[in-house]
Amino acid sequence: MDHGQAATRVRELSEQLERHNHLYYVEATPVISDQEFDFLMKELEALEKQFPDLASPNSPTQRVGGDITKNFPTVAHRWPMLSLDNSYSREEVADFVRRVEKEAGPVRFVMELKYDGVAISLTYHHGELVRGVTRGDGEQGEDITANVRTVRTIPLRLRGNPPAELEARGEILMGFKEFEKLNAQRDEEGEERFANPRNTSAGTLKLQDPKVVAKRGLQNYIYDLYTGEMPFRSHFENIRQCGEWGFRTPDPTKRFIARADGIEDIMAFINYWDQARHHLPIAMDGVVIKVDDLSVREELGLRAKSPRWAIAYKFPAENKATRLNGVEFNVGRTGAITPVALLEPVELAGTTVKRASIHNADQIAKLDLHLGDMVLVEKGGEIIPKITGVDLAQRPAGAAPVRYPANCPECGTPLVRDEGEAQHYCPNEHGCPPQITRRIEHFVGRKAMDIGGLGGETVEALYQAKLIRNVADLYDLTQEQLLALGKGWGERSTQLIIEGIAASRSVPFERVLFALGIRHVGETVAKKIARSVGSIDRLEGMSQEELTGIGEVGEVIAASIRDFFAAEGNRQIVARLRQAGLVFEVGTAPEGPRSERLKGMSFVVSGVFKNFTRDGIKETIEANGGKVGGSISRKTSFVVAGADMGPAKKAKADELGVKVIDEEEFARMIEA
Repeated sequence: MDHGQAATRVRELSEQLERHNHLYYVEATPVISDQEFDFLMKELEALEKQFPDLASPNSPTQRVGGDITKNFPTVAHRWPMLSLDNSYSREEVADFVRRVEKEAGPVRFVMELKYDGVAISLTYHHGELVRGVTRGDGEQGEDITANVRTVRTIPLRLRGNPPAELEARGEILMGFKEFEKLNAQRDEEGEERFANPRNTSAGTLKLQDPKVVAKRGLQNYIYDLYTGEMPFRSHFENIRQCGEWGFRTPDPTKRFIARADGIEDIMAFINYWDQARHHLPIAMDGVVIKVDDLSVREELGLRAKSPRWAIAYKFPAENKATRLNGVEFNVGRTGAITPVALLEPVELAGTTVKRASIHNADQIAKLDLHLGDMVLVEKGGEIIPKITGVDLAQRPAGAAPVRYPANCPECGTPLVRDEGEAQHYCPNEHGCPPQITRRIEHFVGRKAMDIGGLGGETVEALYQAKLIRNVADLYDLTQEQLLALGKGWGERSTQLIIEGIAASRSVPFERVLFALGIRHVGETVAKKIARSVGSIDRLEGMSQEELTGIGEVGEVIAASIRDFFAAEGNRQIVARLRQAGLVFEVGTAPEGPRSERLKGMSFVVSGVFKNFTRDGIKETIEANGGKVGGSISRKTSFVVAGADMGPAKKAKADELGVKVIDEEEFARMIEA
């Protein structure tokens, strides 16, 4: 295929992929399978790789994330991003309507949902997305365009005939389903759960790696339009026009947006959503009321920080009082002890609530919880209900205070609480039953060893039958042992388990490392560590300083890895897994150095790079005969520094007289 043919095909593929993306994510009416979509995407990726000049910043391939962003420059807003006056009173909403009608006469209003997410400004030139900027202080915000391009409900190219320049404003948010999936993944990885979708969306948009942002499933709804060529003088019609251009806009057929001719229509909309909001797949915390006619808006004008033609009515977070019947202390696979309140069932936000999170010992003390208390339970932006207060006037006489246990509720081992940690832990990792079974469940999971047929109930049954006491025992199981367990253990199901265990012996090292369940070492971190160290033998012998030299590994993760290998029980399990034939080294590691250009030199790599990943620089050093260290010493030859290099490392290099070079100088050194 010559360049001209490639350009034509790239244009065709880009148009097809954006059309199918819109049908799937915006209109929810896909017409091709995921596999067909993937084939088209792979063809486009291959052409862009072969003809780099044909790759556009708004190519559909950018949906999966581009290069790491070292910083987010500050950008001034062409039109200030004003905030809205908030009200929790319906009377204040009525006052707003009366004030507007007094100044402008009878007007038509538009009501919309108040999404609980992150405000974003999207600028398009000639239909192409050129910039995505946060609200910031209203006058200027941060340019997060690379992350915005990964949000699949934001069009990279507009359809139809939009104005040459326009700015669409909306809300980026995370749905409840995506939020629950992300927290389930963090549970698997032994990480602290995120608090709510809104904060998680805000944090995600500030991540430096767009590839991580792309995996979080963020969504966007457009609620405003700014351009010198407004298509209509009606806000309602302009939002409908945005939908025609390819934006995801509120659907009037689902009452996400509606017009009103007076206070009665507005109150009916508020009353409807006060109940219906509990059944939405996304978080919303109120209703926005705006004047529809843009000419009337101009007449009413602005205050210093907010428009005079709009107001936001916020629903108070729903809470109800119910009886605290008890507190259950659960033990996770990492030994973390999580207190959960057992409540008298109560209807809250459309669901029956029987349990609520208390988080940790500090929260129990702060609330001064007693058994039998009438407690206030809230389910606002949180997925899991939480206790927010206690009605002391209704405390039963002689009520016993809730005591956080000093010992593990499952095995009786004294609990520990590390400095700086909010949670207590049971340190008896090889003798505490729930830690053992949940660690085995993690080990056999789909993203780890992927051993089919071994769900939670099956693992528990094998543990109770004393056939397994740790993950290494799985590789000693026989089909005869499983069949002997009796009813429910048939020929076919037991054969699949044994075959799944056998197949897991070929799982690559990075997934084996994740499967080991080292605290704080999640799927992504395990992959980076495996590719950096090459083998578990090297990992086991690395110092704290060497470990922190690996990308994504900080002091906490490094200490956790050191603690894991310091435990005799863990070393025995690793030895048995090795004997069972598991993969404990990277199979694609290069055999010996490609050159000896850097022979005798020692490097420390620090910071974020433009043309390399940090691990890529380290691999290049080792492939050219050099050595990589985790800390700067008198033996260090060079520090390769990118953006955000720590000031302590810079000071250490200066103190010892070690030369600091950037990635361009490093590249010249390799090429020399």
